[in-house]
Amino acid sequence: MTANSRPSSSASIGWKPLCRACATILSGSGNWSGLAPSFTATVTKPCCCNTMPGRRAPAPKITSPAATGRANSSMRVIGTAGHVDHGKSSLVEKLSGIHPDRLAEEQSRGLTIDLGFAWLELPNGETVGIVDVPGHRDFIENMLAGVGGIDAALLVIAADEGIMPQTREHLSILRLLDIRKLIVVISKIDLIDDEEWLELVQLEAEDLLAESELAGAPIVPVSAQTGAGIERLLDELSALLAGLPERVDSGQPRLPIDRVFVVSGFGTVVTGTLMGGALSVGDALVAQPGEHSGRVRGLQSYKRDVQTALPGSRVAVNIAGINKSDIKRGAVLARPGRLQPTLLADAHFTMPADSEGILEHNTEVKFFCGAAEALARLRLLDADSLAAGESGWLQIRLREALPLTRGDRFILRVPSPARTIGGGIIVNAQPGKRYKRMQPQILDELDARLHGSLGEQLAIAARAREPKSPTDLAAQLGFSTAEMQVALAEALVADLLRELPGLGIWASDSWRRLVQRMLAELGRYHSANPLRLGMSRAELGSRLRIKLPLLDTVITDEAELTIENGFVRAQSHSIRFSHEQEARIDRLMTALEVAPYSPPTISEMNGLAGEAVVRALLDLRRLVQVSDSIAFAAADYARLVAAIRAHIEAHGEIDAKTLRDQFGSSRKYAIPLLERLDAQGITRRVGDARVPGASF
Repeated sequence: MTANSRPSSSASIGWKPLCRACATILSGSGNWSGLAPSFTATVTKPCCCNTMPGRRAPAPKITSPAATGRANSSMRVIGTAGHVDHGKSSLVEKLSGIHPDRLAEEQSRGLTIDLGFAWLELPNGETVGIVDVPGHRDFIENMLAGVGGIDAALLVIAADEGIMPQTREHLSILRLLDIRKLIVVISKIDLIDDEEWLELVQLEAEDLLAESELAGAPIVPVSAQTGAGIERLLDELSALLAGLPERVDSGQPRLPIDRVFVVSGFGTVVTGTLMGGALSVGDALVAQPGEHSGRVRGLQSYKRDVQTALPGSRVAVNIAGINKSDIKRGAVLARPGRLQPTLLADAHFTMPADSEGILEHNTEVKFFCGAAEALARLRLLDADSLAAGESGWLQIRLREALPLTRGDRFILRVPSPARTIGGGIIVNAQPGKRYKRMQPQILDELDARLHGSLGEQLAIAARAREPKSPTDLAAQLGFSTAEMQVALAEALVADLLRELPGLGIWASDSWRRLVQRMLAELGRYHSANPLRLGMSRAELGSRLRIKLPLLDTVITDEAELTIENGFVRAQSHSIRFSHEQEARIDRLMTALEVAPYSPPTISEMNGLAGEAVVRALLDLRRLVQVSDSIAFAAADYARLVAAIRAHIEAHGEIDAKTLRDQFGSSRKYAIPLLERLDAQGITRRVGDARVPGASF
């Protein structure tokens, strides 16, 4: 019976005693404390998973659901690796007292099919989680779902068989996932009487590691049956883990889910290895893909109820608000707004030296990251093909969206014939666009994303169409609060970033490119329209596809740009009239002086001075337009407005007839003038009269 098929209540099947394998299903990497029925020390009749009678199953300590605590900050997770039937699960059981095989088929066949989970306590008191993976080649993809979050590995090689195909493949996968801490365990030494043979197997293991970064890893012969070598293995494991740096709590927890099941009365429970940051009871979370929102109802780590689980620990999360049908293995829990699924990712990829065949552009593969997998197509960005031992840049086009983040390690396999072809690291999980291939600028940027400092990486991420908030950029990059502070300070000092109040932060080169685009657009406009003062803000923003707040910020900060009378122009541009145009303007102004309050219509003005000249005078505000057909000289308009204000102050209101009579004009001019003042808020219409407006 699997966790996913667990009955909803004990009454439904008439509970049988549970073996340790089924206890593990409900253990701290599965067990929801206090929810399982009574455990017995020895199985005396077939268990719910069909474990044979007589198997020893010590009853675990059940803590109260009300218990509180905090997961040990030094918790680590190790994984097994190695060929099928080399004794990985037996070794885990010997180390922990927990047999990791939880499926009936696994126990009946003596073959690990899916992931198993256990934990042990080292001599120094440290609790260590164990992920046991299948070794059979048919279950490599299940193996990949378990090794993504481990700190170190036990590479198990059977003394009676030596190195086998999946020994090599598992080791290659560990190296591709950048798992650099390893102990080689020579298992089943009780089956070997020939000391020279055992030495030969150990030498073979040394040779396997000799030319890699794992050279010199401890090699420990053991027997899970007799216990020989187990004490030394625990000592080596303690020393290995003690040398690891403390996990940094970035404040951004992520839980790649490797199991989902339902516990009657409590709801959905998911398990995984916690990454990135601490997780506490009551925290709001979102499961991606799918944007399913929930809240942490309860937490367990290694069969102990905790209020807070720290990064690096195996954890079971009882989550309210999310149904089992909403999520599956490969989904990720994260804080709201911190993780978005993607169909496109930029990555650096390596083909191991022992890889078979050639990887060509546009190859379809299976993509594995964390506990997730999806079909994908590969776009090689810097080559037409890659051969064994070569590395290159990829853009990965996923068939279905996955919640990836910068720094995630991944493995690629071809589906037929099924084999691992390599792996790498995600450098940008949200590229937002499909790149052209063989572009030096793109490749340089990708290289900087991989090798650059925190500040350089932040500046590259801030290269976008518009500024982003520091919070969004930190989420995109997977930076902790401390890393973000360091990156921001470094980038600002180096002039890689600009802080834009109210807008966010933006790459300095993105700012400079926008300034150049604005100047180029205005230059073209000025050349085509020399008698126009400039472009309206709205028109310029529309042409460049940028929002007005950003446009205004650039205009305000850049000396080469200015805004005058509502028009954006290059600082170097001004309207220059020819002698002939100046003469036309003089004729127009003379006509306006003759009848300042009953001026020629705009059409008539065009006839006197030319349409382009009249438009220029309007831009320069030497003329003020009050309607489609009426405009006044600026000085005459100012006198009209002053007189209207004075009359309203003296009499409380003014109407069109009074205005007409006072200035010897007509309704043709008075009505458009008053309507313009209404629009500006200087006056407000009440019946046929105007009274003070909001801007009076």
